[in-house]
Amino acid sequence: MSTKARLAVIGMALGLFLSAPWSVGEVLQVPASFRNIQAAIVAAGPGDTVLVGAGTYHERLTLKPGVGVKSAGDDAKGEVGLLRAEVTILDLQGGEGTGVEMAEGAVLDGFTVTGAGKYDDGVWQHDFDTQGNEQAHEPIGQPGKPGIGVKENCTVVNNIVHHNGYTGIVITGAEGATVSPLIARNVCHRNMGGGIGSMEGSTARIEGNVCFENLDAGIGHEGSSPIVRDNVCHHNVRAGIGISEGSSPTVTGNRCYQNQRAGIGIRTGATTQPLVENNECSDNAMAGIGVEEGARPRIVGNRLLNNKLVAIGVTGGSEAIIEGNELDRDGGVPPMIAVLEGCRASITDNTLRGGGVAGILVKGSAEIRGNHLIGTMERAKGATNSAVWVHPGAEVIFKANRVDDWPRALLARRAAKVVAMDNEVSGFRGVAIVVEDSEEAAEVSGNVVFSDESDAQAVDVSGPALELTGNEVRRL
Repeated sequence: MSTKARLAVIGMALGLFLSAPWSVGEVLQVPASFRNIQAAIVAAGPGDTVLVGAGTYHERLTLKPGVGVKSAGDDAKGEVGLLRAEVTILDLQGGEGTGVEMAEGAVLDGFTVTGAGKYDDGVWQHDFDTQGNEQAHEPIGQPGKPGIGVKENCTVVNNIVHHNGYTGIVITGAEGATVSPLIARNVCHRNMGGGIGSMEGSTARIEGNVCFENLDAGIGHEGSSPIVRDNVCHHNVRAGIGISEGSSPTVTGNRCYQNQRAGIGIRTGATTQPLVENNECSDNAMAGIGVEEGARPRIVGNRLLNNKLVAIGVTGGSEAIIEGNELDRDGGVPPMIAVLEGCRASITDNTLRGGGVAGILVKGSAEIRGNHLIGTMERAKGATNSAVWVHPGAEVIFKANRVDDWPRALLARRAAKVVAMDNEVSGFRGVAIVVEDSEEAAEVSGNVVFSDESDAQAVDVSGPALELTGNEVRRL
Protein backbone atom coordinates (compact mmCIF):
# COMPACT_ATOMS: atom_id res chain seq x y z
CA MET A 1 0.00 0.00 0.00
CA SER A 2 1.36 3.43 -0.91
CA THR A 3 2.01 6.12 1.70
CA LYS A 4 -0.84 8.15 0.24
CA ALA A 5 -3.24 5.22 0.56
CA ARG A 6 -2.12 4.52 4.14
CA LEU A 7 -2.73 8.14 5.09
CA ALA A 8 -6.20 7.98 3.52
CA VAL A 9 -7.09 4.86 5.52
CA ILE A 10 -5.72 6.36 8.75
CA GLY A 11 -7.66 9.56 8.10
CA MET A 12 -10.88 7.61 7.50
CA ALA A 13 -10.41 5.60 10.69
CA LEU A 14 -9.70 8.73 12.69
CA GLY A 15 -12.83 10.38 11.29
CA LEU A 16 -14.95 7.41 12.28
CA PHE A 17 -13.41 7.40 15.75
CA LEU A 18 -14.08 11.06 16.29
CA SER A 19 -17.65 10.82 15.01
CA ALA A 20 -18.62 7.83 17.17
CA PRO A 21 -20.89 9.04 20.01
CA TRP A 22 -19.22 7.00 22.76
CA SER A 23 -15.55 7.03 21.79
CA VAL A 24 -14.39 10.45 23.02
CA GLY A 25 -13.50 11.40 26.60
CA GLU A 26 -13.35 9.35 29.76
CA VAL A 27 -15.71 6.54 30.72
CA LEU A 28 -17.00 6.73 34.29
CA GLN A 29 -18.50 3.45 35.41
CA VAL A 30 -21.46 2.93 37.74
CA PRO A 31 -21.46 1.10 40.12
CA ALA A 32 -17.84 -0.03 39.66
CA SER A 33 -16.29 3.42 40.23
CA PHE A 34 -19.24 5.48 41.47
CA ARG A 35 -21.93 4.30 43.83
CA ASN A 36 -24.69 6.26 42.09
CA ILE A 37 -25.32 7.78 38.67
CA GLN A 38 -25.64 11.41 39.73
CA ALA A 39 -22.25 11.35 41.44
CA ALA A 40 -20.67 10.14 38.20
CA ILE A 41 -22.46 12.87 36.24
CA VAL A 42 -21.14 15.52 38.64
CA ALA A 43 -17.61 14.19 38.17
CA ALA A 44 -17.87 14.01 34.37
CA GLY A 45 -16.87 16.71 31.92
CA PRO A 46 -17.93 17.48 28.34
CA GLY A 47 -17.29 14.51 26.08
CA ASP A 48 -17.24 12.01 28.96
CA THR A 49 -19.56 9.03 29.20
CA VAL A 50 -21.21 7.72 32.34
CA LEU A 51 -21.63 3.99 31.69
CA VAL A 52 -24.25 2.43 33.96
CA GLY A 53 -24.46 -1.28 34.72
CA ALA A 54 -27.70 -3.20 34.96
CA GLY A 55 -29.76 -2.65 38.11
CA THR A 56 -32.47 -0.54 39.67
CA TYR A 57 -31.50 3.01 40.71
CA HIS A 58 -33.79 5.10 42.89
CA GLU A 59 -32.51 8.50 41.85
CA ARG A 60 -33.60 11.43 39.73
CA LEU A 61 -30.93 12.72 37.38
CA THR A 62 -29.83 16.18 36.28
CA LEU A 63 -27.50 15.87 33.30
CA LYS A 64 -24.59 18.16 32.50
CA PRO A 65 -23.81 19.81 29.14
CA GLY A 66 -21.95 17.53 26.78
CA VAL A 67 -22.07 14.47 29.05
CA GLY A 68 -23.46 11.14 27.85
CA VAL A 69 -25.24 8.72 30.15
CA LYS A 70 -25.61 5.24 28.72
CA SER A 71 -26.60 1.81 29.93
CA ALA A 72 -23.99 -0.91 29.56
CA GLY A 73 -24.50 -3.55 26.91
CA ASP A 74 -25.14 -3.98 23.21
CA ASP A 75 -28.28 -3.33 21.19
CA ALA A 76 -29.86 -6.76 21.64
CA LYS A 77 -33.66 -6.65 21.62
CA GLY A 78 -35.71 -7.30 24.74
CA GLU A 79 -39.45 -7.75 25.15
CA VAL A 80 -40.39 -4.07 24.82
CA GLY A 81 -37.25 -2.21 23.79
CA LEU A 82 -33.53 -2.82 24.00
CA LEU A 83 -32.56 -5.42 26.59
CA ARG A 84 -30.06 -3.09 28.24
CA ALA A 85 -32.81 -0.49 28.70
CA GLU A 86 -35.10 -3.07 30.25
CA VAL A 87 -32.55 -4.09 32.90
CA THR A 88 -31.19 -0.60 33.72
CA ILE A 89 -34.02 1.06 35.59
CA LEU A 90 -34.56 4.51 37.08
CA ASP A 91 -37.37 3.75 39.53
CA LEU A 92 -38.54 7.11 40.87
CA GLN A 93 -41.35 5.98 43.19
CA GLY A 94 -41.77 8.08 46.31
CA GLY A 95 -39.99 11.23 45.15
CA GLU A 96 -41.03 14.41 43.39
CA GLY A 97 -39.99 16.20 40.24
CA THR A 98 -38.93 15.29 36.72
CA GLY A 99 -37.23 11.94 36.38
CA VAL A 100 -34.34 13.06 34.14
CA GLU A 101 -33.55 16.70 33.34
CA MET A 102 -31.54 16.91 30.11
CA ALA A 103 -28.83 19.46 29.33
CA GLU A 104 -27.32 21.06 26.21
CA GLY A 105 -25.45 18.47 24.17
CA ALA A 106 -26.17 15.70 26.67
CA VAL A 107 -27.18 12.16 25.72
CA LEU A 108 -29.47 9.73 27.55
CA ASP A 109 -29.29 6.28 25.97
CA GLY A 110 -30.95 3.10 27.10
CA PHE A 111 -32.79 3.40 30.43
CA THR A 112 -36.20 2.53 31.80
CA VAL A 113 -37.68 5.64 33.43
CA THR A 114 -40.74 5.00 35.60
CA GLY A 115 -42.55 6.35 38.66
CA ALA A 116 -42.18 10.12 38.11
CA GLY A 117 -45.51 11.22 39.58
CA LYS A 118 -48.51 9.07 40.35
CA TYR A 119 -49.78 6.55 37.87
CA ASP A 120 -53.46 5.73 38.51
CA ASP A 121 -54.64 2.55 36.83
CA GLY A 122 -58.29 3.20 37.74
CA VAL A 123 -58.28 6.60 36.03
CA TRP A 124 -56.44 5.17 33.04
CA GLN A 125 -58.91 2.31 32.61
CA HIS A 126 -61.95 4.58 33.00
CA ASP A 127 -60.69 7.01 30.35
CA PHE A 128 -59.76 4.16 28.04
CA ASP A 129 -63.22 2.64 28.37
CA THR A 130 -64.92 6.01 27.72
CA GLN A 131 -62.55 6.86 24.84
CA GLY A 132 -61.38 10.00 26.62
CA ASN A 133 -64.80 11.66 26.27
CA GLU A 134 -64.80 12.76 29.91
CA GLN A 135 -61.29 14.21 29.86
CA ALA A 136 -60.91 17.97 30.21
CA HIS A 137 -60.47 19.84 26.91
CA GLU A 138 -57.17 21.57 27.57
CA PRO A 139 -53.76 22.05 25.93
CA ILE A 140 -51.13 19.39 26.47
CA GLY A 141 -48.88 21.96 28.12
CA GLN A 142 -50.58 21.83 31.50
CA PRO A 143 -48.21 21.79 34.51
CA GLY A 144 -46.65 18.46 35.34
CA LYS A 145 -43.39 16.59 35.84
CA PRO A 146 -42.42 14.24 33.00
CA GLY A 147 -40.33 11.13 33.02
CA ILE A 148 -37.74 12.94 30.87
CA GLY A 149 -37.67 16.73 30.50
CA VAL A 150 -35.99 18.31 27.47
CA LYS A 151 -35.37 22.05 27.11
CA GLU A 152 -32.12 22.00 25.14
CA ASN A 153 -30.49 20.54 22.03
CA CYS A 154 -29.66 17.05 23.19
CA THR A 155 -30.23 13.37 22.38
CA VAL A 156 -32.75 11.02 24.01
CA VAL A 157 -32.57 7.55 22.46
CA ASN A 158 -33.44 3.92 23.20
CA ASN A 159 -35.26 4.57 26.49
CA ILE A 160 -38.40 2.94 27.88
CA VAL A 161 -40.61 5.50 29.64
CA HIS A 162 -43.69 4.11 31.34
CA HIS A 163 -46.16 4.45 34.23
CA ASN A 164 -45.32 8.07 34.97
CA GLY A 165 -47.88 10.53 36.36
CA TYR A 166 -47.54 12.94 33.43
CA THR A 167 -46.28 12.81 29.85
CA GLY A 168 -43.38 10.43 29.32
CA ILE A 169 -41.00 12.74 27.42
CA VAL A 170 -41.66 16.49 27.28
CA ILE A 171 -39.81 18.82 24.87
CA THR A 172 -40.18 22.52 25.67
CA GLY A 173 -38.93 25.39 23.52
CA ALA A 174 -37.30 28.57 24.76
CA GLU A 175 -37.97 32.14 23.65
CA GLY A 176 -35.25 33.40 21.33
CA ALA A 177 -33.57 29.98 21.05
CA THR A 178 -33.79 27.00 18.75
CA VAL A 179 -34.60 23.83 20.64
CA SER A 180 -34.18 20.91 18.22
CA PRO A 181 -33.29 17.75 20.15
CA LEU A 182 -33.26 14.25 18.73
CA ILE A 183 -35.89 12.02 20.35
CA ALA A 184 -35.50 8.62 18.72
CA ARG A 185 -36.26 4.92 19.20
CA ASN A 186 -37.85 5.36 22.62
CA VAL A 187 -40.81 3.34 23.88
CA CYS A 188 -43.39 5.37 25.84
CA HIS A 189 -46.40 3.61 27.32
CA ARG A 190 -48.98 3.82 30.08
CA ASN A 191 -48.13 7.40 31.06
CA MET A 192 -50.82 9.61 32.61
CA GLY A 193 -50.33 12.24 29.88
CA GLY A 194 -49.04 11.69 26.37
CA GLY A 195 -46.20 9.43 25.39
CA ILE A 196 -44.16 12.32 23.95
CA GLY A 197 -45.17 15.99 24.15
CA SER A 198 -43.70 18.80 22.05
CA MET A 199 -44.56 22.36 23.06
CA GLU A 200 -43.72 26.06 23.19
CA GLY A 201 -41.94 26.46 19.88
CA SER A 202 -39.73 23.39 19.98
CA THR A 203 -38.59 21.95 16.65
CA ALA A 204 -37.44 18.49 17.65
CA ARG A 205 -36.77 15.46 15.48
CA ILE A 206 -39.11 12.80 16.84
CA GLU A 207 -38.23 9.64 14.96
CA GLY A 208 -38.78 5.92 15.25
CA ASN A 209 -40.48 5.94 18.66
CA VAL A 210 -43.24 3.59 19.79
CA CYS A 211 -46.01 5.16 21.90
CA PHE A 212 -48.91 3.09 23.16
CA GLU A 213 -51.56 3.03 25.87
CA ASN A 214 -50.89 6.60 27.00
CA LEU A 215 -53.73 8.53 28.63
CA ASP A 216 -53.60 11.32 26.03
CA ALA A 217 -52.06 11.19 22.56
CA GLY A 218 -49.15 8.95 21.73
CA ILE A 219 -47.32 12.06 20.46
CA GLY A 220 -48.84 15.47 21.23
CA HIS A 221 -48.11 19.01 20.05
CA GLU A 222 -48.86 22.42 21.51
CA GLY A 223 -47.43 25.47 19.70
CA SER A 224 -44.54 23.51 18.19
CA SER A 225 -43.28 22.46 14.77
CA PRO A 226 -41.13 19.33 15.02
CA ILE A 227 -40.44 16.70 12.40
CA VAL A 228 -42.40 13.61 13.43
CA ARG A 229 -41.26 10.69 11.32
CA ASP A 230 -41.56 6.89 11.27
CA ASN A 231 -43.16 6.54 14.71
CA VAL A 232 -45.72 3.90 15.72
CA CYS A 233 -48.63 5.05 17.91
CA HIS A 234 -51.32 2.58 18.93
CA HIS A 235 -53.97 1.94 21.60
CA ASN A 236 -53.66 5.43 23.07
CA VAL A 237 -56.70 6.82 24.89
CA ARG A 238 -56.93 9.81 22.57
CA ALA A 239 -55.26 10.23 19.18
CA GLY A 240 -52.22 8.37 18.03
CA ILE A 241 -50.74 11.76 17.11
CA GLY A 242 -52.42 14.94 18.38
CA ILE A 243 -51.68 18.36 16.84
CA SER A 244 -53.06 21.53 18.41
CA GLU A 245 -52.61 25.09 19.69
CA GLY A 246 -50.87 26.61 16.66
CA SER A 247 -48.57 23.69 15.87
CA SER A 248 -47.31 23.18 12.32
CA PRO A 249 -45.25 19.98 12.42
CA THR A 250 -44.28 17.82 9.47
CA VAL A 251 -45.83 14.44 10.26
CA THR A 252 -44.65 11.80 7.84
CA GLY A 253 -44.30 8.04 7.57
CA ASN A 254 -45.99 7.23 10.90
CA ARG A 255 -48.30 4.31 11.70
CA CYS A 256 -51.27 5.11 13.93
CA TYR A 257 -53.63 2.25 14.63
CA GLN A 258 -56.29 1.11 17.10
CA ASN A 259 -56.30 4.36 19.05
CA GLN A 260 -59.47 5.14 20.98
CA ARG A 261 -60.15 8.28 18.97
CA ALA A 262 -58.42 9.44 15.78
CA GLY A 263 -55.27 8.07 14.28
CA ILE A 264 -54.15 11.69 13.81
CA GLY A 265 -56.19 14.46 15.46
CA ILE A 266 -55.75 18.11 14.42
CA ARG A 267 -57.45 21.02 16.20
CA THR A 268 -57.44 24.51 17.67
CA GLY A 269 -57.30 27.44 15.33
CA ALA A 270 -56.17 28.67 11.93
CA THR A 271 -52.51 28.74 12.99
CA THR A 272 -52.54 24.96 13.42
CA GLN A 273 -51.21 24.13 9.95
CA PRO A 274 -49.44 20.77 9.89
CA LEU A 275 -48.29 18.88 6.83
CA VAL A 276 -49.58 15.33 7.29
CA GLU A 277 -48.16 13.11 4.58
CA ASN A 278 -47.52 9.44 3.82
CA ASN A 279 -48.84 8.12 7.13
CA GLU A 280 -50.93 5.01 7.66
CA CYS A 281 -53.93 5.29 9.99
CA SER A 282 -55.90 2.09 10.41
CA ASP A 283 -58.59 0.57 12.63
CA ASN A 284 -58.94 3.62 14.87
CA ALA A 285 -62.17 3.85 16.86
CA MET A 286 -63.12 7.21 15.36
CA ALA A 287 -61.49 9.01 12.43
CA GLY A 288 -58.39 8.07 10.55
CA ILE A 289 -57.57 11.80 10.46
CA GLY A 290 -59.83 14.23 12.33
CA VAL A 291 -59.73 18.01 11.78
CA GLU A 292 -61.66 20.34 14.09
CA GLU A 293 -61.84 23.74 15.78
CA GLY A 294 -60.72 25.82 12.81
CA ALA A 295 -57.46 23.99 12.01
CA ARG A 296 -55.86 24.25 8.53
CA PRO A 297 -53.90 21.10 7.65
CA ARG A 298 -52.56 19.70 4.39
CA ILE A 299 -53.35 15.98 4.25
CA VAL A 300 -51.34 14.38 1.45
CA GLY A 301 -50.57 10.83 0.36
CA ASN A 302 -51.84 9.01 3.46
CA ARG A 303 -53.35 5.53 3.67
CA LEU A 304 -56.52 5.48 5.81
CA LEU A 305 -57.80 1.97 6.28
CA ASN A 306 -60.86 0.58 8.08
CA ASN A 307 -61.33 3.39 10.56
CA LYS A 308 -64.64 3.00 12.37
CA LEU A 309 -66.15 6.41 11.62
CA VAL A 310 -64.87 8.64 8.83
CA ALA A 311 -61.52 8.23 7.16
CA ILE A 312 -61.16 12.04 7.18
CA GLY A 313 -63.49 14.36 9.09
CA VAL A 314 -63.40 18.16 8.71
CA THR A 315 -65.49 19.85 11.40
CA GLY A 316 -65.79 22.97 13.54
CA GLY A 317 -65.01 25.65 10.96
CA SER A 318 -61.84 23.96 9.73
CA GLU A 319 -60.30 24.03 6.27
CA ALA A 320 -58.29 21.19 4.77
CA ILE A 321 -56.35 20.32 1.65
CA ILE A 322 -56.91 16.59 1.05
CA GLU A 323 -54.77 15.34 -1.81
CA GLY A 324 -53.58 11.99 -3.14
CA ASN A 325 -54.75 9.86 -0.23
CA GLU A 326 -55.95 6.26 -0.30
CA LEU A 327 -59.12 5.65 1.73
CA ASP A 328 -60.46 2.15 2.23
CA ARG A 329 -63.10 0.69 4.55
CA ASP A 330 -65.06 -2.55 4.63
CA GLY A 331 -68.66 -1.86 5.60
CA GLY A 332 -69.81 0.88 7.95
CA VAL A 333 -72.51 3.54 7.71
CA PRO A 334 -70.57 6.86 8.00
CA PRO A 335 -69.14 8.57 4.91
CA MET A 336 -65.48 8.18 4.00
CA ILE A 337 -64.89 11.96 4.03
CA ALA A 338 -67.15 14.40 5.87
CA VAL A 339 -66.99 18.18 5.40
CA LEU A 340 -69.42 19.65 7.92
CA GLU A 341 -71.12 23.03 8.31
CA GLY A 342 -68.84 26.03 8.16
CA CYS A 343 -65.92 23.99 6.82
CA ARG A 344 -64.07 24.03 3.51
CA ALA A 345 -62.06 21.32 1.79
CA SER A 346 -60.13 20.86 -1.43
CA ILE A 347 -60.39 17.14 -2.22
CA THR A 348 -58.23 16.17 -5.19
CA ASP A 349 -56.71 13.01 -6.69
CA ASN A 350 -57.77 10.67 -3.89
CA THR A 351 -58.93 7.06 -4.19
CA LEU A 352 -61.90 6.09 -2.02
CA ARG A 353 -62.98 2.45 -1.74
CA GLY A 354 -65.89 1.66 0.52
CA GLY A 355 -69.50 2.33 1.27
CA GLY A 356 -71.74 3.93 3.81
CA VAL A 357 -74.29 6.68 3.27
CA ALA A 358 -71.81 8.47 1.00
CA GLY A 359 -68.24 8.44 -0.15
CA ILE A 360 -68.03 12.19 0.52
CA LEU A 361 -70.60 14.05 2.63
CA VAL A 362 -70.67 17.82 2.12
CA LYS A 363 -72.48 20.14 4.52
CA GLY A 364 -69.99 22.99 4.10
CA SER A 365 -68.02 23.79 0.95
CA ALA A 366 -65.91 21.37 -1.08
CA GLU A 367 -64.06 21.28 -4.38
CA ILE A 368 -63.93 17.63 -5.39
CA ARG A 369 -61.67 17.13 -8.38
CA GLY A 370 -59.86 14.21 -10.04
CA ASN A 371 -60.84 11.56 -7.48
CA HIS A 372 -61.74 7.92 -8.00
CA LEU A 373 -64.69 6.81 -5.86
CA ILE A 374 -65.34 3.07 -5.83
CA GLY A 375 -68.41 1.65 -4.13
CA THR A 376 -67.88 -1.78 -2.57
CA MET A 377 -71.08 -2.49 -0.61
CA GLU A 378 -73.93 -4.74 -1.63
CA ARG A 379 -77.05 -2.59 -1.58
CA ALA A 380 -80.71 -3.45 -1.56
CA LYS A 381 -82.74 -2.79 -4.66
CA GLY A 382 -83.71 0.86 -4.79
CA ALA A 383 -80.83 2.05 -2.61
CA THR A 384 -79.76 5.62 -3.42
CA ASN A 385 -76.48 5.94 -1.56
CA SER A 386 -74.34 8.53 -3.32
CA ALA A 387 -70.64 8.80 -3.95
CA VAL A 388 -71.09 12.51 -3.12
CA TRP A 389 -74.03 13.68 -1.01
CA VAL A 390 -74.51 17.46 -0.84
CA HIS A 391 -76.78 18.75 1.91
CA PRO A 392 -79.03 21.83 1.83
CA GLY A 393 -77.09 25.09 1.91
CA ALA A 394 -73.78 23.46 0.98
CA GLU A 395 -71.52 24.29 -1.95
CA VAL A 396 -69.78 21.78 -4.20
CA ILE A 397 -67.62 21.75 -7.30
CA PHE A 398 -67.56 18.17 -8.59
CA LYS A 399 -65.25 17.99 -11.57
CA ALA A 400 -63.28 15.38 -13.55
CA ASN A 401 -63.92 12.54 -11.09
CA ARG A 402 -64.41 8.88 -11.85
CA VAL A 403 -67.20 7.07 -9.98
CA ASP A 404 -67.73 3.30 -10.10
CA ASP A 405 -70.42 1.13 -8.48
CA TRP A 406 -72.28 3.72 -6.44
CA PRO A 407 -76.08 3.88 -6.93
CA ARG A 408 -75.61 7.59 -7.59
CA ALA A 409 -72.53 9.63 -8.32
CA LEU A 410 -73.91 12.91 -6.95
CA LEU A 411 -77.04 13.84 -5.04
CA ALA A 412 -77.56 17.53 -4.17
CA ARG A 413 -80.80 18.81 -2.70
CA ARG A 414 -81.36 22.54 -2.08
CA ALA A 415 -77.64 23.18 -2.16
CA ALA A 416 -76.36 26.73 -2.31
CA LYS A 417 -74.15 26.00 -5.32
CA VAL A 418 -73.57 22.97 -7.55
CA VAL A 419 -71.06 22.59 -10.36
CA ALA A 420 -70.81 19.07 -11.83
CA MET A 421 -68.61 18.85 -14.90
CA ASP A 422 -66.60 16.30 -16.91
CA ASN A 423 -67.16 13.32 -14.61
CA GLU A 424 -67.24 9.67 -15.70
CA VAL A 425 -69.69 7.30 -13.99
CA SER A 426 -70.34 3.58 -14.24
CA GLY A 427 -72.22 0.99 -12.19
CA PHE A 428 -74.94 3.41 -11.06
CA ARG A 429 -78.70 2.85 -10.90
CA GLY A 430 -81.23 4.95 -12.74
CA VAL A 431 -79.83 8.47 -12.72
CA ALA A 432 -76.13 9.16 -12.16
CA ILE A 433 -76.25 12.84 -11.12
CA VAL A 434 -79.28 14.38 -9.38
CA VAL A 435 -79.51 18.10 -8.56
CA GLU A 436 -82.72 19.42 -7.00
CA ASP A 437 -83.54 23.09 -6.44
CA SER A 438 -80.12 24.62 -5.92
CA GLU A 439 -80.09 28.24 -4.78
CA GLU A 440 -77.76 29.32 -7.59
CA ALA A 441 -78.29 28.10 -11.13
CA ALA A 442 -76.56 24.73 -11.39
CA GLU A 443 -73.82 24.04 -13.91
CA VAL A 444 -74.03 20.41 -15.01
CA SER A 445 -72.17 19.64 -18.23
CA GLY A 446 -69.82 17.24 -19.96
CA ASN A 447 -70.64 14.26 -17.76
CA VAL A 448 -70.40 10.83 -19.41
CA VAL A 449 -72.05 7.80 -17.84
CA PHE A 450 -71.84 4.16 -18.88
CA SER A 451 -74.81 1.80 -18.57
CA ASP A 452 -76.73 -0.95 -20.37
CA GLU A 453 -79.98 -0.08 -18.57
CA SER A 454 -82.58 1.13 -21.05
CA ASP A 455 -83.87 3.85 -18.75
CA ALA A 456 -80.47 5.08 -17.53
CA GLN A 457 -80.02 8.87 -17.35
CA ALA A 458 -76.86 10.87 -17.05
CA VAL A 459 -78.40 13.78 -15.14
CA ASP A 460 -81.67 14.94 -13.63
CA VAL A 461 -81.72 18.64 -12.74
CA SER A 462 -84.72 20.43 -11.33
CA GLY A 463 -84.76 24.10 -10.43
CA PRO A 464 -82.51 26.78 -11.95
CA ALA A 465 -79.75 25.66 -14.31
CA LEU A 466 -77.05 27.76 -15.91
CA GLU A 467 -75.73 25.07 -18.21
CA LEU A 468 -76.94 21.57 -19.09
CA THR A 469 -74.89 20.45 -22.09
CA GLY A 470 -72.74 17.53 -23.14
CA ASN A 471 -74.17 15.03 -20.68
CA GLU A 472 -74.61 11.62 -22.26
CA VAL A 473 -75.21 7.94 -21.65
CA ARG A 474 -72.88 5.54 -23.42
CA ARG A 475 -73.80 1.90 -23.71
CA LEU A 476 -71.33 -0.64 -22.43
